[in-house]
Formats: sequence, structure tokens, C-alpha cells
Amino acid sequence: MKAVLQYRASPGFAAIIEAARGAVPVAIVDEDDAAGFTCEIADAQVLLHVLKPVTAAMMDAGPDLKLIQKIGVGVNTIDLDAARARGIAVCNMPGTNSQAVAELTLGLMLGALRQLAYLDPLTRAGQGWHPDAALIDRVGEIGGRTVGFLGYGAIPQLLAPALIALGARVIYTARSPKADAPGEAVPLAELLAQSDILSLHAPLTAETQRIIDGPALAAMKQGAVLVNTARGGLVDEAALHAALVSGHLGAAGLDVFDAEPAHADNPLFALPNVLVTPHVAWITQETLRRSMVVAFENVRRIAAGEALLHRVA
Repeated sequence: MKAVLQYRASPGFAAIIEAARGAVPVAIVDEDDAAGFTCEIADAQVLLHVLKPVTAAMMDAGPDLKLIQKIGVGVNTIDLDAARARGIAVCNMPGTNSQAVAELTLGLMLGALRQLAYLDPLTRAGQGWHPDAALIDRVGEIGGRTVGFLGYGAIPQLLAPALIALGARVIYTARSPKADAPGEAVPLAELLAQSDILSLHAPLTAETQRIIDGPALAAMKQGAVLVNTARGGLVDEAALHAALVSGHLGAAGLDVFDAEPAHADNPLFALPNVLVTPHVAWITQETLRRSMVVAFENVRRIAAGEALLHRVA
């Protein structure tokens, strides 16, 4: 049994893989190394998938593939129909990155509210005491504000008690109310109208594609903050740019983008009220250790012919 990780793994990540892999050989291939991937996947049975989309052609390059193991939760980057047609199992690992994503989500909320994307470079340039007064007027606190969650899975449920402790009101829109979770379930229209901070935590599906579009953004409060650590495709980026430039939205904190890896010419990056990170909400040493335990347990199970953990296709 051989596995291939298609990702630019840090030395720390590589060490975690080495500690967890047991007797399973693992080839680590950079996402940009197409030739290296083609070579390594040719005799592999397992693909450890992070972000680079997994296409039918990539599966065909690995005729012995038995398992595509997503390192994370979202499987929108995997051609599930192609995997099914080829008899390749697809698994994810819900819960392994929830703590990490929750913490960065909170960081983006705070950073966007405090205009850190603007103040950090201004301070480094020696101009920290001469800010744009209009931007400073947008600085605020979580306490006393309404935080709305679009989707209410593990990440928002970790965040909600912390936000309430800071003095926020928590509301959410989900497919069904969460009886034992803090916060109030509201329809989407109310979520948009009432949220001072709107945080996105829905999967990317045909139903949720561009769910935060021009009309949705227009329905949000003047000066509201949008945070997205879910999937870039949930948001119409052109409409978001327009809402931020006009001042209708006060700020945004974004870890995910419609096109990834995000390009330097993304218009959102030129705005001083946008705080960005490169789809790294999930990456901590703790998440990686938890993830590799699940991944290599599924490698063991596929070799033994046992039922897989968290199979989605």
C-alpha cells in the first residue's frame, strides 16, 4: 500500500506524516509538480488530498487507486461522480480541524472589526498616528454586536459560547434548529438584516453557490462585517468588492476565494478594509496530527477490507 500527498508540506507536516504512517510509504509531491505527481500516483493506492482539485484525469493516472482521503471536510474539490465510476472510495474527516478554523474565524472577526489590515502596514511605515479618520470610525468591538452564522455545524458551535462570553448576541441559519446549541435560529432574510458580523460556514453546493450575492449583501446592515472561512464560491466577489468600496460593508475577513490559489490581482486585495489569509484556517500542528491519525487508520482499513471512517462516496 502506497500513499501520495499532493501538497506543499512544511517540514513539520512531513515529520507528522513520518510519525503516523507506520509501514506505509508516502510520497509528498508539490501541487505545482505535475510530472512528479504523474510519476508517483502511477503505482499508488491512496491519494491524500488537500486543496488541488482531483479530476477524472488524475484518477486515471492512478489505475491502482482505492481511496481518496480528504485532509479536511469539504469534498467539493473532488470529482465524486468520477470516483464512484472508478470504484474509488472517498472519505473526509469531520471535526479534526474545527478548533483551528474556529480560532482563525474569531481572529478574522476581531481583525476586521479593528481594521488590522489597514493599521499594520500603516504602523510599519511610521504613520500609525496619522490614519484615515473614516476607517478609524469603523473600528468596533464584538461586545454588543449580533454575530450571525450561515451554517451551524461544529465550528460555529465552538465559537458561539466564546462570542456570548464577549457580550455578543448569536443567531444562525441552518437546515434545522440546533436544540442544545447556544444562539437563535432565524430565516436567512433575518440573518442578513440583523447580523453586524456575518460568518459563513456552509458547504459549497449547487444550492449555496453565490448565496452571498449582490442582493444578499445589499440586505445586510450598513457597516456590517463579512467573514468567510468556508468556501470562496459562497460569495460573489465582484459584489463584495462593490459593497466594500461603497462603504455599505465596513470590512471583510477572508480565508477562502473563488479562484485558488488566490491571484495577486484580486481586486479585494487592494482594499484597506479587507483582511486576508490563504486558505490556512485549518492548518495547525494539532489539526495535522489529528488528521493523520484518521488518514492512516483509513489506509489500514482499505488494506484490510474493513469499513472506512467518514466515507462520503
